[in-house]
Amino acid sequence: MKKTVSAGGVVINSKGQIAIVSQKGLSWSFPKGHVDEGEETLAAARREIYEETGLKNLVLVKPLGSFERWRGGDEQSGELKTITMFLFTTKEEVLQPIDPDNPEAKWVEKNEVANVLTYEEDRQFFKSIIQKI
Repeated sequence: MKKTVSAGGVVINSKGQIAIVSQKGLSWSFPKGHVDEGEETLAAARREIYEETGLKNLVLVKPLGSFERWRGGDEQSGELKTITMFLFTTKEEVLQPIDPDNPEAKWVEKNEVANVLTYEEDRQFFKSIIQKI
């Protein structure tokens, strides 16, 4: 079993909408990705959000905690991702992904986010923090 550490964010715009990104055109998730060696999780979250949404002007509100998710299998063959998330706000409205693996990003109304997210772990995490954002 491979273990990886990821970081990302729940980014809210001035209309109260949340940024969601397409991963390789196959699934929808919050902007997030691997923490590089020697990189702080907050710096990784900002970098991944920029790469996957094009958003640069982010205001950190607070850390949202972590959750785990299996990727590509189970305990024997898969990858266990520990994902640390942060809450950000932005006044930017235009989403322009830089990362070719994440070709699309969109703003979603807060009450629709859980319906758009592909992975159950992402949905459960969002439901656990929705009252805090």
